[in-house]
Order: sequence, then structure tokens, then C-alpha cells
Amino acid sequence: MKVATFNINGINGRLPVLLGWLAEAQPDIVCLQELKAPDRRFPAAELEKAGYGAIWHGQKSWNGVAILARGREPIETRRGLPGDPDDVQSRYIEAAVDGVLIGCLYLPNGNPAPGSKFDDKLRWFRRLTKHASELLALEVPVILAGDYNVIPTELDVYKPERWRDDALFRPEVRDAFQTLLSQGWTDSLRSLHPQDRIYTFWDYLRDAWGRDAGLRLDHVLLSPQLGGRLIAAGVDREVRGWDKASDHAPV
Repeated sequence: MKVATFNINGINGRLPVLLGWLAEAQPDIVCLQELKAPDRRFPAAELEKAGYGAIWHGQKSWNGVAILARGREPIETRRGLPGDPDDVQSRYIEAAVDGVLIGCLYLPNGNPAPGSKFDDKLRWFRRLTKHASELLALEVPVILAGDYNVIPTELDVYKPERWRDDALFRPEVRDAFQTLLSQGWTDSLRSLHPQDRIYTFWDYLRDAWGRDAGLRLDHVLLSPQLGGRLIAAGVDREVRGWDKASDHAPV
């Protein structure tokens, strides 16, 4: 099973990029973030033509998450992260595909930090950690994939000293990510490439892509039932260089 996560940064504007990558990479399951489209504007027909069933949780202009499955329909199990009935942002969706539970997430950015947005990010992270613990208690194969908006270590950022006070790299956020991992999750990329400098995001500004000034923000976490079955993990970097590309690459 080939599972990917991809912050598409506007699914309709970048649909040719998505369809081209799907045809080339042929992933079995894809978690998408930042759809930036309401539910009614999700391109389900185009994706179906490409061979993918889908569920989605859209939001006008912002956020939005979706799960695609090649040759089948994902079975939706949850829409929205539990723990806050007032949370109306489209940042989490969950589905069962071929006996695996897939959680697709888009964690808040949190900038500027400190501040209310950073506090909201930490609260969302705590809710995610609680829900992740409940998923592990089911003792079934689970994948939590998405844009975590977390740079876990100095190896995951091109110039760590420039990011010390950013909400993506502050100690509180890195600690929260490590707390999540300590439940028993496997960080698939880092597990297989413990010393490699790997990026999944390059800003549009200051020629970040051309300078390879990147960050690793997109993570695929595996439950213990899957961690031992991991055989490969990587980033389709070349997609970031395509015409009208997202600022993220598929993981």
C-alpha cells in the first residue's frame, strides 16, 4: 500500500498538478490539505475519472482536507477533530480504506507566536494527541498523515537559527510533536532516513525552491501495527518544481 500526504494549496487552481502527479505516482491513498474550496466545488468528478474515490471536508477560501483512494471509495468514520464543539474549521477527516484507518489533518500554523493563534495551535495539538491515543487503543492499523505545521528537529529546517521564534519551530510545538510520537507512533520518513536533511515545503518567496531553503512540515505517522511493515518513505520533490506547483511536495 502506497500512502501519501500532499498540501495542495488550492485544489482547483492546482488540479492539473494533482492529476499529473496521481497519474505518475499512482498512490493507493492520498491525504490532501488546504483545499481552499467549499464542499460543492470539490472536483470529485475529475478525480473519479482519474480512478480515485474521495471524501472531503471543505471550507471556502481556507483550510479543507480530503482522503482519496485508488479504485475504491473511502468509508468516512469521522469529520472534524473531537474535543471542541465550537471548532468550525475544516482541518480533520478520517476514513477506513482496506482495513486501515486513515486520519488526514491540517494543524493550525499558529503565527504570530506568542499570541492567541499560537495558543489555539497548542490546544488543537492537545486535542489531536488525545484522539490519537484513543485511536491507538483500538489496536487496529492507523495512519495519521498531513501538514502538521511542525518542524520536529534542526535537521528538518535549512537554517534553524532563523526559525527559533516561529510557531512552526518553537519548543512548545516540538515538544507536543514528540509527546504525540511517544504514544508509539512511527515518523515514517525519519525512521528510514534518521540523518538525512529532508524537506517537504519551500516558500514561494526569496527563491526558496531554487536555493533548497526548505522545511519538513508534512508527516506520515504509523501506529505500531504498521510501523514494522514500513519498507520505503520519501518525498516527490520534483513536483514542487512543476508549473503552478504547490509550495509543498507530496510525501
